[in-house]
Amino acid sequence: MSLYEDKLFPVLLDWATRPVYRDRARIVGQAQGRILELGVGTGSNFAFYGDSATEIHGIEPVEAMLDIAREAADQCPHPDRFVLRTGDAQQLPYPDHHFDTVVACLVFCTIPDPRQAAAEAFRVLKPGGTLLALEHVLSDRRWVQRVQKGMNPVWKHLACGCQLTRDTASIFREAGFRLNKASHRRHSKLPAFAGELLDGALLRP
Repeated sequence: MSLYEDKLFPVLLDWATRPVYRDRARIVGQAQGRILELGVGTGSNFAFYGDSATEIHGIEPVEAMLDIAREAADQCPHPDRFVLRTGDAQQLPYPDHHFDTVVACLVFCTIPDPRQAAAEAFRVLKPGGTLLALEHVLSDRRWVQRVQKGMNPVWKHLACGCQLTRDTASIFREAGFRLNKASHRRHSKLPAFAGELLDGALLRP
């Protein structure tokens, strides 16, 4: 990995996600039981897990970020709840129906094959389990779509693979999820091109 991805990008990522701090806290705070967080990054969501999160597994493909995440886990109450490993959301190293909750927080924009990752999340969730999602997505406003599509080639390079143009709700529906309490909304504290969010709980029937 490059110096930018290993050292600089984790700092930029934490700074860039500050406007959605409360949103992340609300989403992650709903997680219950045995949990899998996809793409834990630097572990910036770990402090949001409540007492109902009994076992928290996290995967992250970038080892440099995972090292920071391990330090973050050690600072949390009951750090023994955390099981962190290098992993790929497109090929999860877990058996079928293993988790009560899967958390996807600003991660499906970056995964190379989001459809495969959504299918994997569906596979490892128990029937009746919940996917908690906070993802920036393609806008339903045409002028914002034009901005997103125009910026995407440069943005993808600067943001280590992040895409502005994904219809993540459709990807989740194709995998078998029901949107349940998830909805598309606009975040007032983010620029229009990055402020269109899929936010809420999806159900695995």
